[in-house]
Amino acid sequence: MAHNLALAAQERREADRDEVHFRARAYGPDAQPLELLIVNMSPHGLMARCEAELSEGQRLRLGLPGAGILTAEIRWALGGRIGCHFATAIDRATYYETLAAMLRR
Repeated sequence: MAHNLALAAQERREADRDEVHFRARAYGPDAQPLELLIVNMSPHGLMARCEAELSEGQRLRLGLPGAGILTAEIRWALGGRIGCHFATAIDRATYYETLAAMLRR
């Protein structure tokens, strides 16, 4: 059932995702640092791999180059992967700056 929910969430995306493989630092709901491997993203959210056990509804704060510190809500968590929605979408110009910076690293 969890797999079906994750697939349904992916189908409801607001925008296509861009493939990236970027290591980012985030802070979980308990303010403890987390290491994320962002796999794909859009101006509205991202999918990442994370070894910490996280749950739907939890909030993260993460830093992205060019975009600064963002708050994101976990929409689904499954098998070491999380799908997140940004509290505030990244504007288009900043998003492309962020993508370029991520792909350079």
